[in-house]
Amino acid sequence: MPDATEAQVGDFYWNSLTIRHNLGLDYSKQNWSISDRVTYKRHTKGSFIMRKSMTLLLFSVFALMPLIGHADDYLKQIKEFELEDHRGVMHSLDEYQDNDYIVMYVHGSGCPIARLSVPTYLAIEEEYADKNLEFLMINAFIQDDIPRIAKEAEEFNIQFPILKDADQSVARSMGVERTAEVFIIDPRTREIHFRGPINDQLGYETQRNSASNHYLKDALDTILAGGRVNMNDIPDAKGCLVGFFLS
Repeated sequence: MPDATEAQVGDFYWNSLTIRHNLGLDYSKQNWSISDRVTYKRHTKGSFIMRKSMTLLLFSVFALMPLIGHADDYLKQIKEFELEDHRGVMHSLDEYQDNDYIVMYVHGSGCPIARLSVPTYLAIEEEYADKNLEFLMINAFIQDDIPRIAKEAEEFNIQFPILKDADQSVARSMGVERTAEVFIIDPRTREIHFRGPINDQLGYETQRNSASNHYLKDALDTILAGGRVNMNDIPDAKGCLVGFFLS
């Protein structure tokens, strides 16, 4: 018969202690032998470590629970709208029902990052001209009136509508926070399938020579192919804060 290992001997002593305890024998530790005390110490220490590990594991799980579904909650629904553009023409969500998706850029006159991002947005519109998409801009800046928006549209030769959200209700429904953020919207369901920056070229007081991540283009390619964008991989857009006022 092979020799018993230390662990097996320890388990034997522990089982013996358990049996004696259940039978009401030698209940007091004063009656325990040295082997009993060593075995007790080892097993209670192991039990403590296991309980501590389980506590940490459960704490980690519960700590992460508020984050579950956060990315999906970040995507809202745009409300039905009738908004005037920078040329004085009215537009409603209904007129885009035949488009696969609306791509909407948050505009802000005079905002440095928003201005620097406009040429890239225009280039993407041209690149996807053969797709059934409608590119728009929306302006919810209280201080921006139609003439001011029209002046910037002329400066950048923006041909598509820049919608003026005068009461900010549409921007509120979308969850707009900053300029230079882009939304991809299904005009039939009003669901937002993507929101985020165009790319990672621009930051606060920083500008790379070129972008490493093309968030908008990658999102368009994914969505047009029938896929779903993982919003956990999309950083927050950098731009000027859009202040909302009580209506």
